[in-house]
Order: sequence, then structure tokens, then C-alpha cells
Amino acid sequence: MATGAKDHRQSHTQTQLQVPNRLIHEKSPYLLQHAYNPVDWFPWGQEAFDKAKDENKPIFLSVGYSTCHWCHVMEEESFRNKEIGQILNEDFVSVKVDREERPDVDKVYMTFVQATSSGGGWPMNVWLTPDLQPFVGGTYFPPEDGLTRVSFRTVLLRIRDQWKQNKAMLLENSQRVTASLLARSEITVGDRELPPSALAVSQRCFQQLEEVYDEEHGGFAEAPKFPTPVILSFLFSYWATHRMIPDGFRAQQMAMHSLKMMANGGIRDHVGQGFHRYSTDRQWHIPHFEKMLYDQAQLAVAYTQAFQMSGDELFSDVAKGILHYVSQNLSHPSGGFYSAEDADSVPEGGAKPKEGAYYLWTVNEIKDLLPEPVEGATEPLTLGQLFMKHYGVTETGNIGSTQDPHGELQGQNVLTVRYSMDLTAARFGLEAETVRKLLDTGREKLIQIRKRRSRPRLDIKMLAAWNGLMVSGFAVAGAVLGKEELISQAIDGAKFLKRHLFDVSSGRLLRGCYADIGGTVEQSSSQFWGFLEDYAFVIRGLLDLYEASRESAWLEWALRLQEMQDRLFWDSQGGGYFCSEAELGGNLPLHLKDGQ
Repeated sequence: MATGAKDHRQSHTQTQLQVPNRLIHEKSPYLLQHAYNPVDWFPWGQEAFDKAKDENKPIFLSVGYSTCHWCHVMEEESFRNKEIGQILNEDFVSVKVDREERPDVDKVYMTFVQATSSGGGWPMNVWLTPDLQPFVGGTYFPPEDGLTRVSFRTVLLRIRDQWKQNKAMLLENSQRVTASLLARSEITVGDRELPPSALAVSQRCFQQLEEVYDEEHGGFAEAPKFPTPVILSFLFSYWATHRMIPDGFRAQQMAMHSLKMMANGGIRDHVGQGFHRYSTDRQWHIPHFEKMLYDQAQLAVAYTQAFQMSGDELFSDVAKGILHYVSQNLSHPSGGFYSAEDADSVPEGGAKPKEGAYYLWTVNEIKDLLPEPVEGATEPLTLGQLFMKHYGVTETGNIGSTQDPHGELQGQNVLTVRYSMDLTAARFGLEAETVRKLLDTGREKLIQIRKRRSRPRLDIKMLAAWNGLMVSGFAVAGAVLGKEELISQAIDGAKFLKRHLFDVSSGRLLRGCYADIGGTVEQSSSQFWGFLEDYAFVIRGLLDLYEASRESAWLEWALRLQEMQDRLFWDSQGGGYFCSEAELGGNLPLHLKDGQ
């Protein structure tokens, strides 16, 4: 059961005296975070589209999610600003979308942003014609003009003036870009030469990953660096089919090393367990602190697979830690799983949330918490000193200026394993098992202190896709580790999916639902049918659960869902699966498949 779930919501209750906008009627935590903005927000829907057409105004579309740090920043800097609100209300029709409720909307306009700018991300801000054709897009905009970036206000005023003075040019550019993207989205099997075999495809994938592999720190990029468990799973599969040749051993080594470096780094929460969203540096040291359910689910499987192949208990310990975190913090009493925990929370004595406040430590805090002397050491030593040595805690903090551009984290420390257990033990003349127990004692005391801190906000949305992934996580770990209680939790998760996210009359999945403060489960304000990813990941979860439990009912349901997936999403003309049903997208300018 999720501990403190009620407190998550109560501690972030709106206290503003302003009249709420129409988002107050939504269930999405992300949309509700904007319900008291002075912006006349609309949810995605026909009411907003009709208003834009009737008043001949461009649509301002802003997409994000509830645990997105920079979404919070832009909301505070710009969307709470009355002057900005007045500009938006007078000259635009403003629409807010939770990307996790509507991944189809997010994918279409992210494709446009990535094609027309230097990158993508959230918050994503796109300007559309009343016919939903995009013509300008970007991500975060600062509140003031700078040397390299213009402010959100400046962008709004420029687009307003261009719409009034050069509307024909904007429409022409929009149609040209959209036509180009549409041509790309309509590539079919017959338009290109097929690869000679699945083997050739997997070999090419492996070669591409090897080219960008970080030999020193693991992972497959510079910075920011994401865990990418799907890549790790591919490498393990590649090893399984190529284990007799050097490439297979290399694939396994790349995956194992990456998992070890992540397990030691600050991207892993060494106190409360689980993994943060990504690392801001190559070393996996300073994370972006939000915790997403889908990362926990996929990493639990990856670490379990690593243990299965190596027998190294480091991997099984990490997998069990992830699942313990999910059980304690992201699990609903009915068996489902919440989506995420925020990166930001209110620091002790602070007035407003800051990123990482719940997870960071100062030297003085650890000294005060762990003053006990350590017996048997070769020099005078306290538990706090041992703890700080092992986890890289310093007087001045271990967060560099490049990871803290605003100077908010000075003197703070992210726990990251600096030495192996054997090296820490040798440094102080202790046995490794003694050090292990001492560190466990220290972490338990830090957990108790954390319980007094203001927790990060909980996203109470429960998505079919992510719940399916989490069923896989518990089922695979339970089967490999021989833990019946983990298989039981996977069964509870599957029952939750069938009870709350499956429409029996139509045989179709629903996208998501919400848990209210009382613990009951409710559907979204607008019922969204499941997308391709919901079917794919729920089916995967059911198959893993069938293998773990040997209950044929889960296999039978998986087969029925596969038939429905084929009927709803398969492209009989061009091959492959569309991400969403054509009619669900309504007037969306593109109908996309994954990989486009």
C-alpha cells in the first residue's frame, strides 16, 4: 500500500483565492496544477477548436506532465503571470494537454518540434492554426529576454503580430512542413528494401550501440544520460543468441557494466531505493530527481535478468530495492500503480518547492544523525564518517556548478557509492560484512529522517501501459528470485487492470484512471480508449505473469487483447502498427507509428 498517499495530495492543495479556470473540472494532476492560472485554459477538445475558428485565433498548445520540473518552472514564471495571461486570453486560444493522458497528441506535435528546432522535451509549446496545423514550436521559454533565448512574452507578441500581418505566410509554411512530415509518416513496407534477415537487423543495432557506448561510465550517451532499460534488454537478448562469438560477450559486458555504474551512481536513491529519471552528467552522479513508474518497472526486469545471467547478488539486491520502493510509494490499495513522484518538494523551513529537496543531505545532518563510534576500526571513526566516506559526502557538497546553475544546491550532497564494500572496509581495517551492516544501519536512520520531510508530489494517475510494465517487473523478479509475494503483487496488478482499465462489453482497454483522496478509483473526466502501447505492455505483463504463475487465464486474456490490438492498430496497407486509432485523434494532422 502507498504510504502517505493522502498527504501527497493534501500538502499541495490549492490555496489561491483566484477564480479557477475550466481545468478545475479535470482529473489529471498536471491539468489541475494549472487550474488557478490567469490563463483561460481549455482541455484538448472541440470546444477549443471551435472557439479558435469562430474568433480566427491561433491555438497555443502547451503539453507537459505533473512531475516535470521545467513544466513547474514555466508555470510559475509565465502561466501565473497576469500580463502573460492577458495576452494569451486576448490573442490566442490556450489548450493544456497531459502528455500521459494523450500520448497521440504529444507524439504528433513533438514530431513537428523535433523536425523544426534543435530538439524536443517538456514543457512542449506549439502554436497551431484553428485547423490544428502547427506553425511554430519549442520547449521551455524563459520569463526574460537573454543573450541566446527570447522570453515567452516576446515570442507571444511576435506570433500575435505575424498572425495579424503575415497570416498567409504562416499558413503556407505550416502546410509545407506538415506535408513533409505526412510524407514521412506514410512510408510503407513496399517503399524500401527489406533487410536480408532479422539477424542482420540485430547486428546493425548492436554495432550502432557499440559506437556510442561509454567505456568508462557505461550507458550510451554523453549527458544527459538516461537508463534506457530497453537497450539493456536488447543487449541481453543479443547475448543469448550470440553467446558463442565475441559480439555476444561484448553485448553482455556493456549491459552489465552500465547496470553496475547506475546502481552505484546518484541516479539510484540509496536511501529510499528506486531510480530517478536521468543523470545530468556522464557519471550517473547528479540526477533529475523525479521517479517514473515505467523506469522502475523496466529496470526491475533488467536487474533481474542480470542476476539470472551472472549470479551477482548486487543485481538481485537492486531489483528487490526497486520493487520495495514501488510497493511502499507507488502502489494503490486496489492493486494498481501510480505514475510518478515529483522531482520537487518543499525543503525544511522553505516557502516553495525545490528540486531534490527530499533527497539531498548536508555533512552536518549526517554527523548529527550518525554520531555512534565504530568499534574495531584502525582509527577513531564514527558511523557518520564511515557513511560519508563510502557515499562521497563532502563539506562543500558534491554538486558541481554545471549541475546547479542557479546556486540552489550549494553544500548539498547526492549519495553515490565511491568505493566498493571491500575498499571501504580495508580503508578502516574492518570486515566487509561489518561495513555492510553499518551502512544498512545508517540508511535506516536517514529513512526515518526523510519521513519527517515534505514528500514530493504524487501523480495519482494510473495508466494501463505502465501498470502492464509493472506487472512484468513483479512477475519476472518473483519467478527468478523465487519470491511468491512478488508474484502475488503482479497478480493483484493484473486484477486491477481487468477491474478498472478494461471495458468488458467492448473487450477494449482504457488508457487510465485516477485514485481520489479516499482511495477509490475513478475514470478520467473524458474517457480515453487505450493506445497501442497500452495493449503491447499489458499483453507483455500478462505473458510474464502466465510464465510466473502458470495460471492459464492470464494467457487467454493476453491472446484476446492481441486480437483486439491487431484489429484496432494494424496497418493492413503499409504494415506495422499505428500508435493510436485514426478516429481517436480527430483532426490531428498526422497518424503515426512508433519509429516515425
